[in-house]
Amino acid sequence: MKTFALILLASCAATPRPFPFREPLATDTDMKDVSVDCRVDPTKDDPDHKNCAPREYISPFIWDQLDNVLFARISRGLSLHTSGEAANVNSLDEVADSAWFTNKPRGEASHDEAPGACKPEDMLPEPADVKPGEWVIDHGKDNGSTLGFRINIEGKGKYMLKADDEGLPERASAASVIGAAIYDEVGFNTSCEQVVFFKKEQLKLTPGLKVYDNEGISHPFDDAALDKTLKSTTNLPNGIIRMQASKWLPGKTIGPFRYIGTRADDPNDIIDHEHRRELRGSRVLAAWLDHWDAREQNSMDVWFSTDKKDKAASPGHVVHYILDTSDTMGGAVGIDEMSRRLGHSYNFDFGDVGRSLFTFGIMEFPWDRATKLEGKEKFSYFSTREFDPGAWKPLYPNPAFLAMSEHDAAWMARKLARFSHEDIVRLVKLGRWQNASDVAFLVNTLEVRLHRILVRYFSKLSPLGEVRLDGTKICATDFARLREVGSASSFRYTVVERHAGRAVALEATTGEDGAVCFVPQPMVTGSFADGDPHRIVVLDVSNGTRAGPLRIQVYDLGAKGMKLVGLERFED
Repeated sequence: MKTFALILLASCAATPRPFPFREPLATDTDMKDVSVDCRVDPTKDDPDHKNCAPREYISPFIWDQLDNVLFARISRGLSLHTSGEAANVNSLDEVADSAWFTNKPRGEASHDEAPGACKPEDMLPEPADVKPGEWVIDHGKDNGSTLGFRINIEGKGKYMLKADDEGLPERASAASVIGAAIYDEVGFNTSCEQVVFFKKEQLKLTPGLKVYDNEGISHPFDDAALDKTLKSTTNLPNGIIRMQASKWLPGKTIGPFRYIGTRADDPNDIIDHEHRRELRGSRVLAAWLDHWDAREQNSMDVWFSTDKKDKAASPGHVVHYILDTSDTMGGAVGIDEMSRRLGHSYNFDFGDVGRSLFTFGIMEFPWDRATKLEGKEKFSYFSTREFDPGAWKPLYPNPAFLAMSEHDAAWMARKLARFSHEDIVRLVKLGRWQNASDVAFLVNTLEVRLHRILVRYFSKLSPLGEVRLDGTKICATDFARLREVGSASSFRYTVVERHAGRAVALEATTGEDGAVCFVPQPMVTGSFADGDPHRIVVLDVSNGTRAGPLRIQVYDLGAKGMKLVGLERFED
């Protein structure tokens, strides 16, 4: 009776939006080489040097924060702006590979010997394998809240070494490596990050170095400054020092990207950043890791010239990177009251202020209940107790995060569902923790937070993804069943195929790793060209949960089989 009712409902449904007879867009064109206007950009060695790369964008932290907290909010309030759905979604409800994001096939993950974006040749050796003075310090670390310096190693290149937070051993360096590896495995471009151990005698300080603080005032980076940096980080027995090493990005860095608008001097950048699904959906990834510092200053655009001898030459193209995840998994700020609010409220949140005033301060907020786990104080307030994926907020408003739709969030949830227990253990161990209990704590916390994300975003839109043709079968992966979001008995598949007013129920078979498959029946009669809309057949697939159906659109080509052209997801 239930199957009959579904067929009747499907047969009465409105005519579906036809997808064109073509392959879904798999690769964007924004990695093609383009030319930009040249200008004179004097250097110390060449006063007439021509710079034919996009101009460097300087992102002042204070202005970006003030703009997003105040001015942008006023602008949105006075406008009739609506965000709508993301603009760079292909017909399979995915994003194409681009200068921003790369879809990684299942099983293509980083290996322990080279985490995240690192290659085996990028990995730095252990202290016993480094000669005295082999690591040359050629630059101090300018501004920021973390101390550090840059080293230049012959045959390997340049690395920025950053200290752990003083008094909080291991956390920041481990978070940087784990967070970058996770962003990389999801599909974002990141820097190569690793935890490194060394002794001071391995370093050689270049005389006369200077650094600039957050106020733009210069200070010498001398032996005293170096000692201060080394003492502030994690120090182990036998003079071993622990820091985070970030490999210098290749190409020419041209400043951060913005989470709104486009880059005017990049001809490839034509989609407003707040309308890119990968940037919108990254709010869910940031919520999982509690990456409250996900802002434009923690990104970088890099110009890759075709001229290997001149990084500032044209033609070339821009690649966009996510940087610095050291705040994830328990990063805090200097004021404890503010640290308690991280992930729950903006640093100045008009809504929370209004609610507090309206209730005369009686209303209890999540941060009022926040506590640190005994023995795990270095992870600050990173926990599962008050984690609500839909309510999570960064330090201050992020335009792309604000524009995130249910479809964007569900897309990212399907990406995150690919992380198994074994994957999470492997990634957490990249932090090279001295205490096994820290590994256990982080693995458990990440797994619980991920489960809540999947429960939230698989409850409305179909969690079926990775739809593919397998001979005569159509198969998909039910990520909710894969990650046991619900009891096994709750997953009962219904497949209805329809064409030209006819509808038929198909039998679905299930397999391991959340697989579900079915065999469509030929339904098109008559002689039509392959791309004729009369050949369109739709299949509505439900998994028996509260989530809405997945609609699969194919062209029935008769003896030639089926051609998959599009997907749609509907709320229940």
